[in-house]
Amino acid sequence: MARSKRRTTRSVAQEKKQQEPAPPSEEETCPDCKDHQDSGVDPTTKDSWIRCDACKTWYHWVCAGNGGDPDAIDKWFCKPCVLEKPSRTITLKPPARKSARKRTQLNYASLNSGVEADPTRWLRVIQSKSIQDDQFKRMNGADVGIEWLENDSDAMHEPIVIENPEGLGMKMPSQDCTVTDVANMVGRETPVEVIDVASQSTSPGWTLGKWADYYNLEPSARDKIRNVISLEISATTLADQITPPRLVRELDWVEKFWPSSRKGKGHAYPKVQLYCLMGVASAWTDWHIDFAGSSVYYHILRGCKVFYFIRPTPANLAAYERWSGTELQSNVWLGDMVDEVVKVTLTAGNTMIIPTGWIHAVHTPVDSLVIGGNFLHSYNVATQLKVLEIEKVTHVPKKFRFPMFTKLCWYVGEKYLRDLKAREEFSPRVMESLEALSGYLVSEARTMERGTETAKRDAKEQVPSDRVKDPSALARELRWRVRITAGATSDDEDLGRLPKKTMVNGHGIKRKRSPNFQPKEWDVVSDLLNEEDSRRVLAPYPSDDGWQHQWSHWEDESLDSNTNPMASVERKRNVIVKARRIDGGLERQRVERVFERWAWEDGPVDGDVTMVVATTEPVGRMDVDPPEDTPALKEEEEESEEDVKADGGAVTAAA
Repeated sequence: MARSKRRTTRSVAQEKKQQEPAPPSEEETCPDCKDHQDSGVDPTTKDSWIRCDACKTWYHWVCAGNGGDPDAIDKWFCKPCVLEKPSRTITLKPPARKSARKRTQLNYASLNSGVEADPTRWLRVIQSKSIQDDQFKRMNGADVGIEWLENDSDAMHEPIVIENPEGLGMKMPSQDCTVTDVANMVGRETPVEVIDVASQSTSPGWTLGKWADYYNLEPSARDKIRNVISLEISATTLADQITPPRLVRELDWVEKFWPSSRKGKGHAYPKVQLYCLMGVASAWTDWHIDFAGSSVYYHILRGCKVFYFIRPTPANLAAYERWSGTELQSNVWLGDMVDEVVKVTLTAGNTMIIPTGWIHAVHTPVDSLVIGGNFLHSYNVATQLKVLEIEKVTHVPKKFRFPMFTKLCWYVGEKYLRDLKAREEFSPRVMESLEALSGYLVSEARTMERGTETAKRDAKEQVPSDRVKDPSALARELRWRVRITAGATSDDEDLGRLPKKTMVNGHGIKRKRSPNFQPKEWDVVSDLLNEEDSRRVLAPYPSDDGWQHQWSHWEDESLDSNTNPMASVERKRNVIVKARRIDGGLERQRVERVFERWAWEDGPVDGDVTMVVATTEPVGRMDVDPPEDTPALKEEEEESEEDVKADGGAVTAAA
């Protein structure tokens, strides 16, 4: 019987409420009653009936059943129907859907005494704990850039605080912006997840308008202490007033590697760069790591926040894994399971950047309004993947994980493979991250090759077919090129750590800098312009001979012609000015970057054209020819390239 019409066992009273034919009254007999006339069956037990799904005949469950729970029956057949057709099988209903995630066990004795319902419980616990004041760097906004990241070995290993946002290359709403303004700009009817601080659970049925009304109440008039930490605001009027810090934009995987033609309205992509967080006084967010170990930028518009940090050492991450999602989460202060807890206080106008994997809890002393966002980057991929593994082990629902993480990794791997082929140079930190990334992609490729059918299907769905045609070949070639760059001489299946010897794209040893070398820093770095636009023009498709010469000239006014097909052009332009004082004067540099992507509507579809204006800032590069005494290395590289092509054809798609 179809599910929508399926009969289950019901009492006589229940059946009378249904439109389906009612069973006989309990005074009537069933075909099996004669077998129980002398068995001493209590007539009062004959109020439960069941109908055969084949012949539609009604039976007393006590007469025809097997003594089990009739409510557990899905499809039931009487004995005559089973004898007539042995393939008929009595089946049970599937068990109620239950999450495999380990759930926090509530202490009901504490609930009755009011302990668990007290949202300030952990704030009282903190008073008796050893909390260290932070020693994190306070930096000027102009110093927070790629130069700092490349030249400071400690960069992005600890949180940093920027007390004044000037020079960060960041744009934020006015400090006069209120929660009511947020509701009006994002939409008062927009659903929002509101956290009940006492239980750390989501309260259903909230909209931004309802939240703004609650937030604006006097503290004594609020029924509970509540918190909003996950309002995503991209593609809203509020988002138009926000630009993340320059360093974030330069590192963010989504910004750098997710195709611009597959972002924006109508496209599914990881929307994690813009969040608005709103909390009232005494709000508390329990210990957590941001999804996939992503880094965070965090700017206080109004109010104050107090962060409690735990360093992501292997031992501390293991303790967090034991604590997360278990009964320990309700009853144990995580700080007692780790080496130390560090406290950082932020006030209005402060910005903080939290690196990969840092465990943290947050207290809101006064009503606060915060803008922040998450980003993955290429300087600590190993920890990002470690946090991803913790999320899997602790059964974090997919809803709370980094969206489309694996697909993003494929985009990143595809781009770095092209760069390595072009002999681009990367720092040791990036190369270590590429080692971890390539290992993850190889594991995904193995799942597609050897996993269960469900695992194969899930893994294949994460491969972006617009860029990755042969994921297995891409993953293994990326791993091979990373190892060759790091000084390895073979591409075996061993996933152990690579040699520490640093090479330049596999050819020659990179010259070490003098220990006394200190690169000159710029005193000020300002974003003068950051704009994007799109247009449609008539232009010839670059398929004829001589297209390189034609398209290498940036002026494109001569391209218009009624005989040319229509093309869509996406354009980004960024202008940065740097200045520093020197002996007897100053140095100033203007850097302009223009990026265009052309896509033809009616022309051939074998690829688009990417045009990039070379920056006015000189970019250092060292090309090292392979030494004459290393023919084996060169020969091995050629053989491995042939193997990759033989396995799966071209690895990368057109840009």
